[in-house]
Amino acid sequence: MFDNKNKLTGIRRIQLATLNSFRAFKWLYDNESAFKQELLLLLLAIPISFMFEISIKQQLILILAIIFILFTEIINTAIEAVVDRVGLDIHPLSGLAKDLGSAAVLISLVVAASIWLIILL
Repeated sequence: MFDNKNKLTGIRRIQLATLNSFRAFKWLYDNESAFKQELLLLLLAIPISFMFEISIKQQLILILAIIFILFTEIINTAIEAVVDRVGLDIHPLSGLAKDLGSAAVLISLVVAASIWLIILL
């Protein structure tokens, strides 16, 4: 049972939250090929953004657009994990939840591609 009165606070809470986040990133890297592909995209986008004569602000926007894809992929994976935790039986709402997460990733890809096109063209 969740005990709201005995929650960690301060630096210890931040330390544990950071460790949990790193554990999640490791799990994503080890288990999600889409996350690995999007991480590679980010690692390519950073040096590529320096190849164009654009402002630092525009470079940051290009890189953040790719980070937004990673963010959306993480949320999509979380949705999938919760749906799978609830049950592996096929249910229309489970499929809908997973499809909506996938649609969010697609939108983030379209947004990122649009940002790159607008800034570079």
